[in-house]
Amino acid sequence: MSLHPDIAALLEMVQVGTESGARIPFPQLTAAQARADFDASSPLLDVDPPPLVHERHLSLPARDGSAIAARLYAEREPNSRSPMPVLLYMHGGGFVVGSLDSHQPLCRGLAADSSAAVLSIDYRLAPEHKFPTAFEDAVDALAWIAREGPAAGLDSGRVAVGGDSAGGTLAAALAIEARANRALPQPVLQVLAYPGLSSRQISDSYSRYGSGFLLERDTVDWFFRQYLRNDADRDDWRFAPLAARDLSGLPPALIVLAEYDPLLDEGRDYASRLKAAGVAVDLQIYPGMIHEFLRMGNVVVDALQARAAIGRALAAALRTGANLERRCD
Repeated sequence: MSLHPDIAALLEMVQVGTESGARIPFPQLTAAQARADFDASSPLLDVDPPPLVHERHLSLPARDGSAIAARLYAEREPNSRSPMPVLLYMHGGGFVVGSLDSHQPLCRGLAADSSAAVLSIDYRLAPEHKFPTAFEDAVDALAWIAREGPAAGLDSGRVAVGGDSAGGTLAAALAIEARANRALPQPVLQVLAYPGLSSRQISDSYSRYGSGFLLERDTVDWFFRQYLRNDADRDDWRFAPLAARDLSGLPPALIVLAEYDPLLDEGRDYASRLKAAGVAVDLQIYPGMIHEFLRMGNVVVDALQARAAIGRALAAALRTGANLERRCD
């Protein structure tokens, strides 16, 4: 399918802004400037659903004594007598940008569409916090659900992990970590929206869409330079889940990709490897879409339709806790 006309119009505006100097690419900014720019542009792209009945700010402990800011979204007040299933959500942004606020509309929508609680975490960002800090913060947040979730009205037996872009990377790595660490809640579903999964940008989709389709190859290289300590980190599965040798025994995966995304091929490759390892995979490739499209409800209706589809998948997976038998073996 050709590029969606509304997406094409957005990309033309981005190009005009870049050429006029009104928009400065991330590699020419400091990390702080890039974060401010990303957060400022987010409300222009997305439709923010009405506030939910329960929206609560939390502070989760990290292993080094630091605090991880988080926000809990739910259609009703969670309580220990009637605990809610929960999606642990990691936002995108190349491990450098993104925040609770930039992804608030998406998380509100997922909570409303799934009738589950959504715990969105503000994992620490690079370059101040290098690899593997973001991954460790995600692990610590999942451990918090096991330890404190029941008191907060969250059902630690019905947990999903998810994220978009770099957040999808973290969700995929978190599913692998949980398989080995039985003290963690065992996710019943991993939701991976256009995740980064490979250590290097050598795919055909990078050649086709690495320039002019919002996510630029130069920007990805800049993200990597901010986050990684050295080149050896590229081959660590906690950063590049495709580097993991064994993907068997992982929870079912919903993988949402965009047709015009440089990350398309690695998402498809990961889906193929999961299937080969015996993992159930629902691979959805949205035609005419680009990276970040889930946060573009103000631009294209497909974003809201895709979010609703994710919500339905979450509701189905979390209804009974599909992996309960695997937790008890």
